[in-house]
Amino acid sequence: MRLLKQNIFIYSFFILFAIAGIYYGHAIILQHNSLRVWGFENILFLLIGIPFLFLQRKAGIPNFLDDQIQNRKRLLEPILIGAFFGLMDIFIIKIIQHPEPFKALPPFLQPFPYSIFLYFSGAIEIEIFYRLIPMTTLLLLGKWISKGKYFNYFLWSSILFTSIREPLEQMPTGSAWFIVYSLITGFLMNYLQAIYYKNAGFLASLNLRLGHYIFWHIILGVYVQYVEL
Repeated sequence: MRLLKQNIFIYSFFILFAIAGIYYGHAIILQHNSLRVWGFENILFLLIGIPFLFLQRKAGIPNFLDDQIQNRKRLLEPILIGAFFGLMDIFIIKIIQHPEPFKALPPFLQPFPYSIFLYFSGAIEIEIFYRLIPMTTLLLLGKWISKGKYFNYFLWSSILFTSIREPLEQMPTGSAWFIVYSLITGFLMNYLQAIYYKNAGFLASLNLRLGHYIFWHIILGVYVQYVEL
């Protein structure tokens, strides 16, 4: 019960943070062109994940602050792995493909410090619909069908499905080598997120994505906003 309460408390903080980002975005929207601001319907999407907070252990997934999971596995390792992917994207996309200064913030960047609110909330939303809901559902089915006889099939199906989903949905245009790069790195990052989700819980998967976003969306955005523009 204590761990479940922790799940709910942390998830509630995520929702409140997203709401704060909505108000902040609306307060500054006239000061920035192409500002991406969430609507309150996005909060409804976050609420969809609440029932799955009660099902983590039943699906064989650690709770958010499970006592058996070291903070190294839940926090440090995922953030460092995500940071590696973020730095890779900066090197390939910004340094190699677009070395000249931007004349305006590109669509994947937002003004700082608003970017912290938008991309933190966006990472939560993605992890809810890419990990929390689909993997919990499939692993629960794997536990239930034939009393878990085929659980490993459900486990690896969920890992592979959630790994390939994002790179296919966000397949870029451009040269063949860049498309291959995006597919491979997108698959690998989501694959590692799925592994961390199963072994260390939702926060581990979220922290891996945040490690990527900190460099790719936030630090790069600060550089473009305050150095190049």
